[in-house]
Amino acid sequence: MFLDIDKKLSSKIAAIDDSGALITYGALKEFCEEFYDALPRRTLIFIMAENVIGSLGGYVAALSNRIVPLIINAHIDRQLYETLKDLYKPEFIWGRETLLEGMPIVFSKYGFGLARTVLLPNPLYDELSLLLPTSGSTGSPKLVRHSYRNVESNARNVASLFNLNDQERAMASLPMHYTMGLSVISSHLYAGATLLLSDKSLMDASFWRMMKEERATSFTGVPYSFEILNKMRFFRMDLPYLKLITQGGGKLPDELFKTCAEYAERTGKRFIATYGQTEGTARMAYLAPELAMTKVGSIGGAIPNGSLSIIDESGHETSEGEAVGEMIYRGPNVTLGYAVCGKDLDKGDENNGILHTGDVARRDKDGCYYIVGRMKRFLKIFGLRIGLDEVEHLVKSAFDTDCLCGGDDEKLIIKITNRMIPEQVLDFVVQKTKLFHKNVRVEVVDVIKRNAAGKVILN
Repeated sequence: MFLDIDKKLSSKIAAIDDSGALITYGALKEFCEEFYDALPRRTLIFIMAENVIGSLGGYVAALSNRIVPLIINAHIDRQLYETLKDLYKPEFIWGRETLLEGMPIVFSKYGFGLARTVLLPNPLYDELSLLLPTSGSTGSPKLVRHSYRNVESNARNVASLFNLNDQERAMASLPMHYTMGLSVISSHLYAGATLLLSDKSLMDASFWRMMKEERATSFTGVPYSFEILNKMRFFRMDLPYLKLITQGGGKLPDELFKTCAEYAERTGKRFIATYGQTEGTARMAYLAPELAMTKVGSIGGAIPNGSLSIIDESGHETSEGEAVGEMIYRGPNVTLGYAVCGKDLDKGDENNGILHTGDVARRDKDGCYYIVGRMKRFLKIFGLRIGLDEVEHLVKSAFDTDCLCGGDDEKLIIKITNRMIPEQVLDFVVQKTKLFHKNVRVEVVDVIKRNAAGKVILN
C-alpha cells in the first residue's frame, strides 16, 4: 500500500483536521479498501483538494489503488477548471459533496463524494502516479507528471533528512495542491507520524490554538509565511513542543533568514532551509541546520540520494569547487516530464532522472549552493510560481493592449500600451495570480518594441 500505510500501527492517529475530525492509520487503510471497492480500475480522477481528512483519504487511496489523481485547489477558477476538464477528461471527481450537485455519486465518506463524469480519459502510462499543476496561479493547463518512484523516494528522502519518526506532529498548513504541501503530507505519513491539517490563515487565532493544543512539533512555510510570522512576533512566542522549522518555496530575504536561524539557535530548535520544484517532487536541496548561522541564504547541498552540479557559461559541468551557472539536479525524485493535453498522459519518462532547474546558482568553496538568478521566464513570489509568458497572454487576451512582464521575486511588473486600463489590468492580474496589490505594478509605455519575428527588443 502507498507509503506502507498498511504496516503502520492501526490505532495511531494519522491526521487531525481543523474541524476536529481525525483518522487513524487503521481507518485510512480501510478507507483505501472501500475506495477500491467503489473504483476497482486504473483511471484518471480529479481531487478537489482542501487540507481536510476527505482530501487526504482520496490522495492516499488513489495512489494505493493505482488510480491517477490530478490534485487541484477546491476553489479553483471556474474557467481553468473547465479547461482542465476538457483537456484531460477525468472519469471521476473526488470532492466535497456540496461541489458535486447534479453529478451521480458512487461512493461517499468524510463529507466527500466520488462523482462519475461522462468523460473517458486517454490511456495512462503505467508508472504515472500523480499530476500536479505547474502554475495554477496563472491559469496554465500544463501539468507535471509524477511516477510512483518519484513520490515514494521524495517521502523517504525528506523523512531521512528531517529525521522524522512516528512521534512527530506536523502542522500541515500548506495546500495539498502545492508540491511542498504534498511533500509534508507524504513524508510524515511515511514516517507514521500525525498530520495536523489546517486550511486556516496564519492570521487566524484558531490556527495558533490548534498548533498549541495539538502540540505541533514542526512547521513548514514559504517566504510569505515567515514575513507574516515576523510581524506576528512569532520569534518571541513560547512554543515548547515545536522542534523543527522548515522553509521552501523561494528565497528568504537575508535578514529574515538570520532571524529564523537565530531563533532556532536561541530556543534549541532546528531551522532547515530547503529548495525544490514541482518537477523535482518538491525538495531537492537543503541546508543542514548547524550551517544556518554561517551560510545565510544558502540552499546547502542535495537531499539524500540526489546530486547537484553546475553548468557554467562555457558548457562545462562540475560538482566541486567554486562555480556559477545553471544548477542541474539528478535523483529518483525527478519527474517524468510535462503534460499539456490528455494524450501526454501516456508518455514515458522524458527526463531520465536529470532536471535542468533553470536557476542560476553559485557554489562556494565549501560546496554550498546559493540561488542568484533565474534563466527561465518565471518569478517565484511568496512561493507562487508566476509564468511571465502566461500573464502576458492573459492580459492580451482580456484587454486591447500590448503587454510585457518582468520583475523579481518581490514584485511582478506589467508594462502595457493602453493608457485607459492600468487599474483594470492591476485588479485582473491580482485576481488571476492571487498575489497582493503591493506585489504587482502596472506601467504604461508608448510602445513595446518588437522585431520582424515578433520577439521583444529589450533596451
